[in-house]
Amino acid sequence: MKIDFNKNKDGLVPAIIQDATTKNVLMLGYMNEEAFHKTKDTKLVTFFSRTKNRLWTKGEESGNVLHLVDIKLDCDNDSLLLQVTPKGPTCHKGSDTCWNEENNQKYGFFSTLEDTISERIANKDTEKSYVASLFAKGINKVAQKVGEEAVEVVIEAMDDNDSLFLYESADLLFHYLMLLQAKGFTLKDIEAELKNRQK
Repeated sequence: MKIDFNKNKDGLVPAIIQDATTKNVLMLGYMNEEAFHKTKDTKLVTFFSRTKNRLWTKGEESGNVLHLVDIKLDCDNDSLLLQVTPKGPTCHKGSDTCWNEENNQKYGFFSTLEDTISERIANKDTEKSYVASLFAKGINKVAQKVGEEAVEVVIEAMDDNDSLFLYESADLLFHYLMLLQAKGFTLKDIEAELKNRQK
């Protein structure tokens, strides 16, 4: 890894800090060559603090350290991406990230869909919302609907119509997300269960 520390006259390169699991960006710091080598040697992220004018290991006072998982160098050799496992909040103001965001796992559109389902359940508008109306009938009805959709997926899997297979698969997943919430769970809980099984 050949980092161009001489590109900027101060000898510093930006270091983007990303949670290795959630992929959320936690903060931005700067490293000189000494900070980079200390980070690699200790596996604790160390920056060059421009305000303190010295090396600074993140969490040296608070205990909220960043455990190094991986380092990547950008295409111009002058920016670093550090993937880390954070211990505690990253921001000195106490938040998970320096953008005052929670460092939660996101699943792209599936997280948006989970949020939408949750909002419609909470609003209880059974006349305008299919989700609210099905949820109002109780968990047995939601579970029954998941079973029906699963059967339809199996039937379409044995046919040659890929469009119908995908359509029914989407129906199954949508209703399964509803069932998860009816039981008080989310995709994060399923991920945790699958990780526990990993060998």
